[in-house]
Amino acid sequence: MKKSIYSAIIVFGSALVLSACQTTPQLVAANQQAPIIAPVVPAILDSDGDGVPDDIDQCPATPWNVVIDERGCPLAPIGVGLRMEYRAFFDKDSSKLLPKYQDELDKVGMKMQEYKGAILWVEGHNSRTEVDSADLNNPNSLAQARADNVKNYLISKFNFAPDRITTIEYGANRPIAPSDTEEGNMLNRRVYALATEPDK
Repeated sequence: MKKSIYSAIIVFGSALVLSACQTTPQLVAANQQAPIIAPVVPAILDSDGDGVPDDIDQCPATPWNVVIDERGCPLAPIGVGLRMEYRAFFDKDSSKLLPKYQDELDKVGMKMQEYKGAILWVEGHNSRTEVDSADLNNPNSLAQARADNVKNYLISKFNFAPDRITTIEYGANRPIAPSDTEEGNMLNRRVYALATEPDK
C-alpha cells in the first residue's frame, strides 16, 4: 500500500515537472516584446558647459561658475554691480566699427551711465591673415585701432571721461578660432570688451 502511494506521488510529481517544462517556453514567448528602436537625435554641442548650445551662444568661452543670460553671456546678479561683455568683429584689414555692432555698444554705454563708477577694458585682436609671422610679437596698429575706435565711439556718444576706458592690443597672439578657415579668421578679427564696477 505504501509503495503504491509513493509511486503515485512520484508519477504525479513527474507529471507536474513535465507540464512545467512544456509550458515555460510558451510563457516566455508570450512575454517577449519587439526590440525598442531609439530615435537618432543629433548631438547639441555646448563647448563651455553653460547650458546654452554653441549655435546660439554669443559668449562661447564663459567660465563655468558665472551666471549667464539667455545668450550665454555673463550676467551680474542684482546687488553685485556691473559685469557686461561686448564683442565686435571686423572686415579684413579694417578697423571700422560696423553699424550692426553699434546697437550692442550703445547698451554698454547706457549701463556705464547707470553705474557711474564702471570702467571698460577693451582688447583689440587680429587674425593671422592680417599679421606677418615675423611681426607677431611687435605692437599691431590695426588691433590697437579697433580697440581705440570702440573707446572713441563711447566717448563721443556718451561723453565718458577717457580714463574710464582702457584699450590694449594683442595682435594675433590670442586667437579664439583656428586660423585655417575664413570663418575662423573672421572670429579672430575682433574686439572684446568687459565693463565692470570696481569694488569700493
